[in-house]
Amino acid sequence: MEEREELKSILGYLPVVARSWSLFWPSQAVETLKDLGRGRVNSGEVLFTAISDLRRSLSASSSHPLTPGAADGYTLFFDEIMSREESGKWFGEVFPALANLLLGLPSLLQVHYQNADARLRLLDSQQPGLVLLSQELISALLGCSLLCLFPVTDRSAKHLPTINFDHLFAALYDSYNQKQESKIWCIIHYFERITSRMPMGFVSFERKVLPLEQTPLRISYPKAEFWSNSVIPLCRFEVRRSGLIEDQSSGALEVDFANKYIGGGALHRGCVQEEIRFMINPELIASMLFMPSMADNEAIEIVGAERFSNYTGCVL
Repeated sequence: MEEREELKSILGYLPVVARSWSLFWPSQAVETLKDLGRGRVNSGEVLFTAISDLRRSLSASSSHPLTPGAADGYTLFFDEIMSREESGKWFGEVFPALANLLLGLPSLLQVHYQNADARLRLLDSQQPGLVLLSQELISALLGCSLLCLFPVTDRSAKHLPTINFDHLFAALYDSYNQKQESKIWCIIHYFERITSRMPMGFVSFERKVLPLEQTPLRISYPKAEFWSNSVIPLCRFEVRRSGLIEDQSSGALEVDFANKYIGGGALHRGCVQEEIRFMINPELIASMLFMPSMADNEAIEIVGAERFSNYTGCVL
C-alpha cells in the first residue's frame, strides 16, 4: 500500500495515466510515439507539431499552453543552428530511439514502484526523504521534458520549479545568445549518448531538513546568534585559486546555495554555477520534477549524476 501512496503523490505531475494502479499512455499518445519512433519527424517545425499532437492527446495543450516563442525556438535550433549532417543524425537515429524509450516509460515506472525502496514521490518542504531513480528512468523523464509533456497546472501552487523545456527553447528565439545555444547543445549531447548506450546506474535525490525547534538530543537549525557566539573552530579546509568545482576529486562535496528552487534558472536563461552544472549533468534536472522549493533549514543532496559534457567560460 505504501507504494500506492507514493505514486498518488506524484501522479498528477506525470504525463501517464493510471487505472487500478497500472500505468499507461493514452492510446492516441501511443500511436503518436510509435510514428515518431518510425522516423516520421525530419525538422524542428515538424517536431513541434508532433509535440503539440502529443500534448493534445494528454489534454495538456488546452489546460496550459506552452510559453510564446517555444515553437520558434525549436524550429530555430533544429532547422537553422543544427547543420544538415547533425540534423540528419538527430532525426534519423537519436529522436526515433528517444520516442521508443518514451513508449516504455509506463513499464519503467511500474518496475520502479514494484522494486525500489526509495520510490519516486513528491518530497514536500519540511519532509525529509530520499528518492532513488535509475539512469534509464531519468532519461525517459527527461525525454518528456524535451517534448513538454509534464502537466504544469498545479506546479506553482506546490512551489515546484519549471520542468518542461519550452522556456529553454523560447529564450533562444526571444533573445539569442551563444550561452543559451550551448545549454541546449548539452541537452542534445546527453540524448545522443543515452540513445547510443544507455547507462545503467542509479542517482539518489535526498531532501535534508534540520528541525526548527531546539531539542537537546537532536541537531537543530541554528539561529543567527549561534554563529555569532560560537567559539567552535572550523574544520580543516583548503582554498584553491584555480580549477573548477566539478573537476575536483570524486570524493569532494560540491555546494551550491544560489536559489531556493533546485536548478535555479537552468531551464530559463540562467547560465552560472548551478545552471551550468545542470546542463553538463542533465540527470540533475530530474530533481526539478518532484522537489519543491527549499526553506532556510533545508538542503537537497544529489549523488550519482553522471557528467556528459565539458564547457569553457562562466558568466558570474
